[in-house]
Amino acid sequence: MVSAIILAAGLSKRMGNANKLLLPYKNKTVIAAVSENILNGGIEEVIVVTGFEAEQIQHALKSLPVQFINNPDYEKGMTTSIKQGINTAKGNGYMICLSDMVLIEPAEYALLQSAFKDHLKLDEKCICMPRYKNEKGNPVIFSSFYKETILKHEDMEGCKEIVQLNKNHIHWVEMDAPHILQDMDYPEDYELLKTIHF
Repeated sequence: MVSAIILAAGLSKRMGNANKLLLPYKNKTVIAAVSENILNGGIEEVIVVTGFEAEQIQHALKSLPVQFINNPDYEKGMTTSIKQGINTAKGNGYMICLSDMVLIEPAEYALLQSAFKDHLKLDEKCICMPRYKNEKGNPVIFSSFYKETILKHEDMEGCKEIVQLNKNHIHWVEMDAPHILQDMDYPEDYELLKTIHF
């Protein structure tokens, strides 16, 4: 089983005064759109790590079958949220999902999960990474082999160093569209995403 860990704790500073995850997108909030796509991709366990405006995030997802974990240390960096999610996850793979990537479709999450399950049979240290035209994107799936390594990881801005140290175990998943590259940090990103249809 793959556990999706949605990182939804951040301050959203670059978006100005708005929490980007609560902005409207296609008749729902950004965080709801992302969570629904992950669930519709067949991911069995979906964990949403909250922090900033946790109650509003939970309210936006109240109708969805997701599990909430609050991260009291969210202001220290993204890795604190990854650790909270991994401590809770029951799967043998951890899909680390950015909460603002609304363009990733259910079929793309399903493709990543399927590729991970296939590669894991051959490599217990498997790390699955999506790629579009030779550019790597998100989400990344780590085998649970890396649980203790991630929990001890000191870089607060994510797990890139762990990936770099285990290049021999990276399995690339080629994607047909650039959805895996497109997040939403600034107001102009949001305005652009509202108009994009691939």
